[in-house]
Amino acid sequence: MSAKKEHISETPATQFLRKQGVTFTEHPYDYEEHGGTSVSSRELGVDEHAVIKTLVMQDEAAKPLLVLMHGDCKVSTKNLARQIGCKSVEPCKPEVANRHSGFLIGGTSPFGTRKSMPVYVEASILELDKIYINGGRRGFLVGIDPAVLLKVLPAKAVQCALADAP
Repeated sequence: MSAKKEHISETPATQFLRKQGVTFTEHPYDYEEHGGTSVSSRELGVDEHAVIKTLVMQDEAAKPLLVLMHGDCKVSTKNLARQIGCKSVEPCKPEVANRHSGFLIGGTSPFGTRKSMPVYVEASILELDKIYINGGRRGFLVGIDPAVLLKVLPAKAVQCALADAP
């Protein structure tokens, strides 16, 4: 485990953050298939609300967009569509999401994506002191100040969180 922490190879996301001059901390963990943010928050010992998932979605014209959401919440696609002026929004299929972002599902970062896409961030994320968001590889999160999202991404704040029922 300690060998993993000593050297973490660069990802397109960490390269992007370094180029932008963003200070971040690296948090590798043991990835579990379909484990989601509950696994990463448990492995890192942080509140799941501060672990941010990056979701690749698309509007009714199949135009891709990214949604950044608290790990313990779901996205209300109806509310999101209404706020961004679309008829509908739905998650992309994994292979489509991979093609748009350049990242594997479970390792999707909003930083350094293959295609430039609009980014919508749940407004309450911006109120947190620190967030943990994917660093561009499964089993790897970066810790950053949430204000960075608005500085380095074409991000707009939205309110579309639904509490995730247990």
